[in-house]
Amino acid sequence: MSALFSANLIWTIVAIAALAINVLALIYIPRGRKPTAAMAWLLLIFLVPFIGVGLYLLIGNFRLPKKRQDEQSRITSMIKEEAGDHVDVEAPRWLQRVAMQNHALTGLPVVGDSSAELIDDYQGSIDAMAAAIDTAKAYVHVEFYIAAWDDTTRGFFAAMERAVQRGVTVRLLADYISSRKIPKSEETFAELDRIGVTWSWMLPFRPFKGQYQRPDLRNHRKLVVVDGAVGFVGSQNLISRDYNAEKNIKRGLMWQELVSRVEGPVVAQVDAVFLSDWLIETGEDLSAVERVPASAVPKPAAGDLHCQMVPSGPAYGTENNLRMFLSLIHGATEKVILTSPYFVPDEAMIYAITTACQRGLDVQLFVSELGDQGMVYHAQRSYYETLLRAGVRIFLYPAPYILHAKHFSIDDDIAVIGSSNMDIRSFSLNSEMSLLVRGESFVAQMREVEQKYRVAGRELTLEEWLREPAKSTFLDGVFRLTSALN
Repeated sequence: MSALFSANLIWTIVAIAALAINVLALIYIPRGRKPTAAMAWLLLIFLVPFIGVGLYLLIGNFRLPKKRQDEQSRITSMIKEEAGDHVDVEAPRWLQRVAMQNHALTGLPVVGDSSAELIDDYQGSIDAMAAAIDTAKAYVHVEFYIAAWDDTTRGFFAAMERAVQRGVTVRLLADYISSRKIPKSEETFAELDRIGVTWSWMLPFRPFKGQYQRPDLRNHRKLVVVDGAVGFVGSQNLISRDYNAEKNIKRGLMWQELVSRVEGPVVAQVDAVFLSDWLIETGEDLSAVERVPASAVPKPAAGDLHCQMVPSGPAYGTENNLRMFLSLIHGATEKVILTSPYFVPDEAMIYAITTACQRGLDVQLFVSELGDQGMVYHAQRSYYETLLRAGVRIFLYPAPYILHAKHFSIDDDIAVIGSSNMDIRSFSLNSEMSLLVRGESFVAQMREVEQKYRVAGRELTLEEWLREPAKSTFLDGVFRLTSALN
């Protein structure tokens, strides 16, 4: 066999294989996937078939394994059956419908008689959690995307140790990949073992132990619950403000967060998220021993808020957070004020936001002036011109801070705070939690926080944006395409 014949044979086999990959991709990739995501995958595979199909096999499945999905469905049905239904009869009809939608998807209804206090001081929020843990008499539930034992969190760990010494059961969940890649992570979990905290990984990626799913499907939730009476939710991880990363320290980066301390019946819903995750990860059902029903949670004196917790993620069949966000924006009548560190919306979100401007609403977006994740930062910037031309006011939070808070407000009496960014990853790939709050007193607190952002930062104008260099806008467009690969 001649060398020329061998070479031609190899190229023929490669061409046939590439054609087969393209045909199979056209058949399988669009199934159950958004057109934009399907097109992005198909484009990648058509351009570089073998690399594209390799990436698709690695990260192309945007759902968790069926066993986890089935368990989440079972838990949601249990929650719905026990919690019953409640409608905030004072709310506008459209908002009642949003609450009904959330209830149908998650099993958690609206509850009243709750209170919420915003904390925008980084160390102050961790100290507040530690202080609450010091009051624990029965149990403490802790869940973080990233948990680290360092100078910032040392007081939190000390509070957990004191609780264990008092006979309190302390449990902690941490995301497997994100918490393990933090510097000195071994020391963190050795310290948890030393002080007697019962802990488990979330979404462990250990193929040789039969624990496998798409590696970048992560549990991004952050919460603390003490005795079912006090809870904390928000954007902040349990780690130093610079994330103990050399690259952040060199750039002087510091994270700016927002956390809410909640009391009243809504705490039972925060706890339901933890209990569900603990059951799925460990197989241990704590509902009979470490749970306070919403009806038994003490009502705070200033409990004038109606609240609803909305968990979301790849274990659900729907994008619960995205559906709620869209419904709220479409229902707004006066203003929409958004804060998201990673703003990479899908088409439906862009249309909702720009349509709000066309309806004459005051629409504002707070983002960071600089980014800590290059690809996401450029993808986010690719939307600025569209938003500015539509009338959205964009405010840039100044360096060296990364505005990592995740919240938004609708009109003067509706707000959402939690762990969810307004990006495709948070909508489809991450397990998130978002707290819907109705009450003018809470939104007034959020307005104060938003004003701090305005004072600290500056407004980006369309004229300024149009002066951006072509190199930057080229990168923005390229990474916008890659953001759809989910």
